[in-house]
Amino acid sequence: MLLVGIKENNGWVLSRWNLTYSVGWEHICKAVYSVYDFYTQQEVLLENEIATVTKKDDVLTLPERGGLTIRGNSNIIKMPIMITFYNQTNIVDVNVAKMTDEFTVTDYEKFNKSLCQYLDSIELAMYR
Repeated sequence: MLLVGIKENNGWVLSRWNLTYSVGWEHICKAVYSVYDFYTQQEVLLENEIATVTKKDDVLTLPERGGLTIRGNSNIIKMPIMITFYNQTNIVDVNVAKMTDEFTVTDYEKFNKSLCQYLDSIELAMYR
């Protein structure tokens, strides 16, 4: 994914990323499915409503909407994160809590290095 921009807001770093290609609902669901087990206290949202997800496989059968979000505490980056995918676009919004030195100062280059590989892995999972 390509980092388009970042800004700070109330203790969070808000960022926008572009996928290599625009993706549809099946790809978005696969992305959320691929990271689901790596979150604690995870929630999945269809647009802005919490979806009923009792097990990981439920993610693959969610009804199509304009956007899909996963949020919770990431076991990989070790902090709260929220990732929102938008159906039929190449846009992804990522919000990360400013809880560690790595994300305390919002710097484009540093932020990109911190999250790019993680987000690239999620993008690749869309095509499995």
